[in-house]
Amino acid sequence: MKRVTIQDIADELGVSRNTVSKAINNSDGLAEATREKILQKATEMGYKQFSYIKAQTEAAIALPETPRKGEIALLCGNIIAPAHFASLMLDKLKMELSQQGYTLSTHRVERDDFARRALPVTFDPERTAAIICIEMFDRDYDEMICALDLPVLFVDGPNKRDGIDLPADQLYMDNTAAITRFVYDMLSRGKRRIGFIGDYEHCQSFFERYAAFRCAMLMAGVPVEDRYCIKALEPEQTSRALADLAEFPDVFICANDFIAADAIYTLRKLGKSVPGDVLFCGFDDSPNSRIMTPMLTTVHIHTQIMAVAAMDLLISRIEQPSLNYRIVHTEAELIYRDSTRVD
Repeated sequence: MKRVTIQDIADELGVSRNTVSKAINNSDGLAEATREKILQKATEMGYKQFSYIKAQTEAAIALPETPRKGEIALLCGNIIAPAHFASLMLDKLKMELSQQGYTLSTHRVERDDFARRALPVTFDPERTAAIICIEMFDRDYDEMICALDLPVLFVDGPNKRDGIDLPADQLYMDNTAAITRFVYDMLSRGKRRIGFIGDYEHCQSFFERYAAFRCAMLMAGVPVEDRYCIKALEPEQTSRALADLAEFPDVFICANDFIAADAIYTLRKLGKSVPGDVLFCGFDDSPNSRIMTPMLTTVHIHTQIMAVAAMDLLISRIEQPSLNYRIVHTEAELIYRDSTRVD
């Protein structure tokens, strides 16, 4: 069976490939009617990101209303802001779980909860069928959650630089392929001084992105200059480290778009321009990455696919608790924008 492409959808509707891409990736700048028409056509044609919707819709026609089965508890260490990649993922996950008979309840783990190793007061294990954790990077606390004898899924998690895994299912975006591709693209353009900004110990995704950068440089036979690797998470840390540099690399890869935005702002205050003096790449394809100046080269996360993968992992674990633990990475896509443009 021929794989449906973005170009196929564009040809069917008589619109540009870029217009279809914007609709599928939930980008700004499209009329809602146009977006809806494109997404409907993508579903009808079985495009990879929406093929499951068609299958579920067809199956649902002959089925009675789904009985209620229980509650999935979302534990999060931070507020999931609209610009966070997980925000869109959770919208889709909530809908998908509802079709399976589950509700999704949110429980914020406060700083004091982490310190006391206490569960949120709103969380009731007796009515919980499974737990999904987002922005939960405290390993000791995570191990406590895993000991509750409930199915647990981590979307990202604490770094595994020591090789120790949590006894739970884990879901990540692909943090390796796009970073590797970007490094090789930059090297092919003669940009050999490449640095990294981000605390690789903050979480596993940051660690994988940093490791992918260093591995790509190693495999290409290009030494990494450690002075250009800034282990920072907060804007103040990034600003101080950049201000202390006597000179700058050709390119900075940042652990996410927010770190990239902070770094670009600092460089501007230091009299440097992007992309004139330094090229930048972020990660997440946050809404801000498309409206900042310059628009940021980044890595797009397919949040709808992550939602479906999360649902599959949760439901299968509930139904088959003895399964071996799974680690799943979903596709991510490198997107070039103005921050890596060369005049």
